[in-house]
Amino acid sequence: MSFSELLRQCRKKQHISQAELAAKLGVTQQAVGKWESGRSSPDPATVARIAEILGTTADYLLGLYRPLTHLSEPENRFFGAYAESLIPVIGTVKAGYGALAFEEDYGQEYARVKDPDNYFYLVVRGHSMEPRIQDGDLALVHRQDTLENGDLGVLIYGDEGEGTIKRYLQRGNSVVLQPFNPEYSELVIKGEDLNQLHIAGRVVETKAKW
Repeated sequence: MSFSELLRQCRKKQHISQAELAAKLGVTQQAVGKWESGRSSPDPATVARIAEILGTTADYLLGLYRPLTHLSEPENRFFGAYAESLIPVIGTVKAGYGALAFEEDYGQEYARVKDPDNYFYLVVRGHSMEPRIQDGDLALVHRQDTLENGDLGVLIYGDEGEGTIKRYLQRGNSVVLQPFNPEYSELVIKGEDLNQLHIAGRVVETKAKW
């Protein structure tokens, strides 16, 4: 599907008229009409704003996703019939006052998962997981408070700590938070300090985005 078709489809799904969309964007209705007829295209910043208004993503509007019908047979078996769902993108996960706080709203991004309410995307910060995961990548995280040995998780150490992506390793009575980047040191947590370790979720996939 072309941008013009996807734009019209998403706008109608949200029950927004061309005039209403134009007003929200500060453009003329004629401009929206030209976009939907394929006679012109908005700039990338406007595409992002349209996506926000219509509750979708710029990638979706630009046709940069693959619907289920385009999956190869192995992918179809792996993903099953899970539909594309919009998952919130957040900037930070923090611990404090006995609960996890999800901060910095970066909108939404599509993922094909069974139970979308139990997932979030986290924007990766820093270089400790390079070269496999780069600063600015998106990590798809399943919300859970336990991890298996060797899992890649979003972990928070300390009551005021901020979430970090590390490999979770159990060594005897201690837990090791291991970075991929050999220039960064691993963190060994043991004894009472384990009470300061919070698990926010398990990373199921990462992708370059930002």
